[in-house]
Amino acid sequence: MQIENNYFVHESVYIDNDVQIGQGTKIWHFTHILQNAIIGSSCILGQNVMIDRNVVIGNGVKIQNNVSVYTGVQIEDDVFIGPSVVFTNVINPRAFIERKQEFKITSVGKGASVGANATIICGVALGKYCFIGAGAVVTKNVADFALVVGNPAKQVGWVSKAGYQINFDENNKAYCPKNKDTYLLNNGDVVAVN
Repeated sequence: MQIENNYFVHESVYIDNDVQIGQGTKIWHFTHILQNAIIGSSCILGQNVMIDRNVVIGNGVKIQNNVSVYTGVQIEDDVFIGPSVVFTNVINPRAFIERKQEFKITSVGKGASVGANATIICGVALGKYCFIGAGAVVTKNVADFALVVGNPAKQVGWVSKAGYQINFDENNKAYCPKNKDTYLLNNGDVVAVN
């Protein structure tokens, strides 16, 4: 184990050249960070994680064991990625056809949570504070604060910033059962009031 530049790296980790890692980040066993990746501060990368070339990861991100974050995936601050989540970056892969120029951008918004074993098809945007249920297969964009489950993933409700399901009343208002924050629903978009 070694602590370098105010971040922790297990001795089994392999880090390529020209990688930036923020203060307070912890990177655990058998992880590989490829060239030109940027990882923010106070992140936790679990065992057997791969961060591909040119990937940018925000601050306070937690990536659990056995996740590969491929080129084209962009992760904002405070995101949770559960164990064995799968990201893709090509829509129609073939082993015998080179498609590196066709990588699609997949964005994961601030505060989003992606449950264990979910699959995120490339080219989608996961909204801020959305919640992707375990095992879901996400094939289209997910709205801010949306709760989606299943294969293919379908929206089944809304969640608060704290991750609790919220229900809107006849005035299109909802309240987090944990901290009583207020949310408004307007034309299919949810906004946190406070």
